[in-house]
Amino acid sequence: MTEDKIDWPSAIFDVLRAQNFTQICHVPDAGHAALIDRCIEQNDMTVMSLTTEEEGVGVLSGAWLGGEKGVLLMQSSGVGNTINAFALPQATRMPLFTIVTMRGEWAEGNPWQIPMGQAAGPVLEAMGVKVFRVDHAHEVGEVVGAAAQLAFNTSQSVAVLLSQRLIGAKEFK
Repeated sequence: MTEDKIDWPSAIFDVLRAQNFTQICHVPDAGHAALIDRCIEQNDMTVMSLTTEEEGVGVLSGAWLGGEKGVLLMQSSGVGNTINAFALPQATRMPLFTIVTMRGEWAEGNPWQIPMGQAAGPVLEAMGVKVFRVDHAHEVGEVVGAAAQLAFNTSQSVAVLLSQRLIGAKEFK
């Protein structure tokens, strides 16, 4: 199968199902739309649309305390909204897992996306988040699966960055 034919949102969905994720938090994002739609179709997954990304850190911390696993889906511009909230899982040694669709990189057309897109990885790392990056569709399932295991097996904050080259560039008009 060629790289452009690989259904990487389904690969992520398969990992979430296999690892018993039940809480899906997101701020609406076109990069995550296919994955969000698949999760909404499931009766045993709670999909919560957030007002702002940092709400997801609190929601997922509560879900973990209640015995459930969750993921925060966001765009790189939302990373800036979560910085202070990332102190909660760090201080309490609770796992936090996030998947970030990147902007401000490959063929970006919106200059407002560039600063946070370029800073997202270093900012996450500065907050103690383990960061993995995916540039190719055939790697998505394996990297997301391993990153989720790392987060929940070791009670750490872990992020997977899905590159703009992978998700595709949006036109800005």
